[in-house]
Amino acid sequence: MRLRRYLLSATLFVWGCSSGGSANKDAGPGAGGQAGGGAGQGGTSGTAGGAAGSGTAGSGTAGTNGAAGTSGSAAGAGGAGHGGAGAGGAAGHAGASGAAGTTGAAGHADAGAASDGSAALPGWVLTWSDEFDGPDGSAVDPTKWVHDVGGTGWGNQELEYYTDGTQNAVVTGGNLVITATTAGASTYTCAYPSSGPCRYTSARLLTQGKFSQQYGRFEARIQIPEGQGLWPAFWMLGANIDTVNWPSCGETDIMENIGSQPSVNHGSLHMPAAGTSNDSQLTGMYTLANNVKLGDGFHTYAVEWSAAAIRFYVDDVLYETQTPATATNRTWEFDHPFFILLNVAVGGQFPGAPDGTTTFPQTMKVDWVRVYQPSDAG
Repeated sequence: MRLRRYLLSATLFVWGCSSGGSANKDAGPGAGGQAGGGAGQGGTSGTAGGAAGSGTAGSGTAGTNGAAGTSGSAAGAGGAGHGGAGAGGAAGHAGASGAAGTTGAAGHADAGAASDGSAALPGWVLTWSDEFDGPDGSAVDPTKWVHDVGGTGWGNQELEYYTDGTQNAVVTGGNLVITATTAGASTYTCAYPSSGPCRYTSARLLTQGKFSQQYGRFEARIQIPEGQGLWPAFWMLGANIDTVNWPSCGETDIMENIGSQPSVNHGSLHMPAAGTSNDSQLTGMYTLANNVKLGDGFHTYAVEWSAAAIRFYVDDVLYETQTPATATNRTWEFDHPFFILLNVAVGGQFPGAPDGTTTFPQTMKVDWVRVYQPSDAG
């Protein structure tokens, strides 16, 4: 299987400025209230979210109680671009740092799903989904997913080798389970930390060439792994990436977490700085209260994307809104179809390498991925 030649930002995070550029983070406010922590250096913390609601019952099993989102941290670093370079791909420039705090009360856990656990969602029409309900031990549906394969570092000096088949991605118990592990890794060759035997294997799945959509609601119910150096993500890339490259294709990070921040989800957009091919991102963060870890249970991560705005949610709590107007000094690249990716990276410039506290194997469990369009569309 050929290696995808995505151009990924080799991101260096510093307080208030990008790699070789000026600070220009414009994190959007959460729902129903004012923005949280200010963007860039010296920003203050935002207002904390309200109390959590009780879990909504799924099909036979009650959902986990939703934890309240707290304010965004002052001048928090934005997430790294995922684009991923093939061998020889050049790294892009980093986006600026900063994050929006969450506002308003936290809702029910897994609020994106219908109360009966089905894919029905009022006001939306399901256009694509994978419920991962195949036999235990089976591979993902090849009509919906393909694998990225290789250990090139993916433009971010990542340490894992992505495999295909069921070695690191398998359907089990009604979930897709992506496993990052050390077992058998040394039989593969990786570019980092220096060219030689790999230290880790994992999987990266994408719907490129199988499914893409412009506008709608994109959501997944996921339990993420935990540990320093782990970098799980649920994200999207513009379907025109093979003709315009990254970041001109656009990138939307719906769920992005690094192991050193187990309670924090990063929601980001990557696009070029105006008049350049350099990455300039917009980022917000959602933080669970009371040191509750995202990996302790399943959470629903979603964006609602229209021509006017892209809104980011965790468990149906709106914590970030970005629009063409907030993308000052940037080229808005979110007006064409995007495809979906799921992966667990290990190491890289954003999360750093695993250390003595990190245990393996680590798994990301995905209950389902669903895509909708508004019921009044068209």
